[in-house]
Amino acid sequence: MTAYWAQHAYLAPKPFWPGGFAQRVRFEIENGVFTAIEEGMPQGGAHVLPGVVLPGLANCHSHAFHRALRGRTHAGGGTFWTWREAMYAVAAQLDPDNYLALARATYAEMALAGVTSVGEFHYVHHQPGGAPYDDPNAMGHALIQAAEDAGIRLTLLDTCYLSGGLGADGHLPLAPEQLRFGDGDVMRWADRVSRLETDHFNHRIGTALHSVRAVPRDQLRAMNQAWHHVTDGSHVLHAHVSEQPAENQACQEFYGMTPVELLADAGLLGPSFSAVHATHLTANDISLLGDSHSTACFCPTTERDLADGIGPARALLDAGAPLSLGSDQHAVIDLLEEARALEMHERLATLQRGRITQDELLAATTAHESIGWSDCGTLAVGARADLVAVSLSSVRTAGVPADFVLTAATAGDVTDVIRDGHVVVADRQHRLGDVSRLLADAIEPFWVNA
Repeated sequence: MTAYWAQHAYLAPKPFWPGGFAQRVRFEIENGVFTAIEEGMPQGGAHVLPGVVLPGLANCHSHAFHRALRGRTHAGGGTFWTWREAMYAVAAQLDPDNYLALARATYAEMALAGVTSVGEFHYVHHQPGGAPYDDPNAMGHALIQAAEDAGIRLTLLDTCYLSGGLGADGHLPLAPEQLRFGDGDVMRWADRVSRLETDHFNHRIGTALHSVRAVPRDQLRAMNQAWHHVTDGSHVLHAHVSEQPAENQACQEFYGMTPVELLADAGLLGPSFSAVHATHLTANDISLLGDSHSTACFCPTTERDLADGIGPARALLDAGAPLSLGSDQHAVIDLLEEARALEMHERLATLQRGRITQDELLAATTAHESIGWSDCGTLAVGARADLVAVSLSSVRTAGVPADFVLTAATAGDVTDVIRDGHVVVADRQHRLGDVSRLLADAIEPFWVNA
């Protein structure tokens, strides 16, 4: 048994007790789970965690290789579509070895920011040109190894990507730079995914479809029959949804419906489904997502970096759609900033403050269940023992009440991270050592000839 003690901690609600921020809390951990949590306790020889302790954070939408793009796409302004060309240039250079190095460093940066679980939206499957590797899941296995090395729990959201886009006349074939993303059709995609190892303590296999631009309607319907059979206990399905007005326009012109309506028509909405971005939604889209209790995964720092827009967070919550958060292209890896931006963007869009409560923000920041980990994201007996300590004595947080730490703290204020009872970050140091050096060494080769 290992014991930790915190002056402040955010506890899960209990019967006849509202939960929330508690004082002088002792945590006892055995075999990676909380066996006892008591408030008002003396330190009593337990390891002290500074500041305020939160549950482990969940990064529910990641493209690990996009980390190589940070600071490289801003010259001349540009659009989402010009940004995509730079992304393709990095994707073309990936192989299992350099992907392992880049993802390991990226996941370690996430751990330093308090992330204990990540949903990796993985679509770079094959060699450039589309030929499979000898191991058809070599790239997925590189991501699994990277997360294990970095101390982060992984849901590998293996992504179906079949067409090169959608226009008024229909779907386009994969472009040369997209060939390595595709499997041909849903059944061949499912066959490949079914060969991935499942039911592992630290990683699970989930599924995704890239978007309605990349998966035609007949294949969406086929996916409804296939995706449950290629996942393990996670049983989750994610998709980019209405990130750009151009996507909505193309879908309306060819299918006569919105992307959300097309996904609903295919039977894909439901509590296991996450609509990533969900930025440009109609009132009917919001109702469909809410009525089906689908999750909306917002990525605020990416959405503002790419000038995508501000999604209807409050309206989705009110309709019954839970929210989760992701750092997507990793312009920033800071889940505390993503949470704060969720509320701040609502303020900008509505000219009102206090649109999303602190409890709702923390729920979005710890939505592990949306990537298939229902036993994480809460400080409660029986849950996986994830603890994230956030300093209350930095220049950003000094004088800030513990129960409003989300309004002020950043990733730089995370001091300690424990996942499944194992120390991953101690006193701001990752167990892998100098993460900035790991990042530089992994990223620089992609830009040698730029």
